[in-house]
Amino acid sequence: MFDWITGFLDSGGALAIAALMLLENVFPPIPSELIMPLAGFNAARGGTPLWLAVLAGGLGSLAGAYLWYLAGRAVGAHRMRRLIERHGRWLTTTPSEFEKAENWFHRHGRAVVFFGRFVPTVRTLISIPAGIERMPQGQFLLYTGLGSFIWSGGLALAGYLLEDQYERVEHWVNPVSTAVVVGIIALYLWRVIRWKPDA
Repeated sequence: MFDWITGFLDSGGALAIAALMLLENVFPPIPSELIMPLAGFNAARGGTPLWLAVLAGGLGSLAGAYLWYLAGRAVGAHRMRRLIERHGRWLTTTPSEFEKAENWFHRHGRAVVFFGRFVPTVRTLISIPAGIERMPQGQFLLYTGLGSFIWSGGLALAGYLLEDQYERVEHWVNPVSTAVVVGIIALYLWRVIRWKPDA
């Protein structure tokens, strides 16, 4: 995997970084915690300049998030309520919980979208409720873009500064990412098992 990503980044440059980051947000086959430090490492070796790597990574991440946002808008709140009424157990929510979540998102949506960019798996999924709740596109792009560029830039800078010791970033971030993903899956299964319809 490491050799393939390195070769892909070497041959594809900024476009390869953007493509991998877009894919990471649409369906995470390769985590950004591996892509962006490698992009920074390549920049330190004379590959794609650091500023361009960060720009490409941020834009790719933003594009992937925007696709999920558009999917959420296409579903919409009304259709989502109907889905919950029919398939609530597998969506692990009830109509009343969805209503509470809507109210909560209306109050804290901007912060959730921004900070969600720093959390594995959440950064992919958080765009969907933003679309369902019709968060203004400008707001969504602003807060998602800010979070995406800060996250991508931080990881790329770490890889750039550490150069051939960039694996330290991966060894620190990967266990945290794995723990978050395992926790989310465990929470989902627990909610499926404990799910009860509204009285």
